[in-house]
Amino acid sequence: MSTNIRLKDGAVTYQHIDSPVGRLLLASGDDGLRLIEFEAPWHPVSMSEGWREGDDAVLAATRTQLAEYFAGTRKTFNLPLAPHGTPFQMQCWRTLALIGWGETWSYGQMARHMGQPSATRAVGAANGRNPLPIVLPCHRVIGADGSLTGFGGGLPTKQFLLTHEGVLGRPAPIADLFAV
Repeated sequence: MSTNIRLKDGAVTYQHIDSPVGRLLLASGDDGLRLIEFEAPWHPVSMSEGWREGDDAVLAATRTQLAEYFAGTRKTFNLPLAPHGTPFQMQCWRTLALIGWGETWSYGQMARHMGQPSATRAVGAANGRNPLPIVLPCHRVIGADGSLTGFGGGLPTKQFLLTHEGVLGRPAPIADLFAV
């Protein structure tokens, strides 16, 4: 079901960090932050020859800002972003950046905002390929009926993030969301 994605060629620095939603893979290039990937992504990125484990200023800033976000002291991100995608995907991902902390939009609202009201399904597909979740908040996009639909980090993670931002009820420990 999932397909591997390859980031644009070039040197990529990466590292793993722990977070309240599990282990995250962060990756940056000379052009900025390229990837935040959950532990079990729908569309995993393939590491290639140009990848090296390490640290740089972009990854350090990303770690700091994510820690502040999860602590509840940061509501917007200020990072150099360098996602790679089709022109339509890039338009979708830029639109995600407009959805503020504690807000949700439906896929249809997002498509209408982009001037493409009939592109609801395409918006959903592009959001599913978002390489920078949390920072480009695809978790804030929900079904027209208010349901929590598809999310690359899984619906329990989406629920946790929306609860953390005050959109849903009382926060539950992340471990409770994964209990069977």
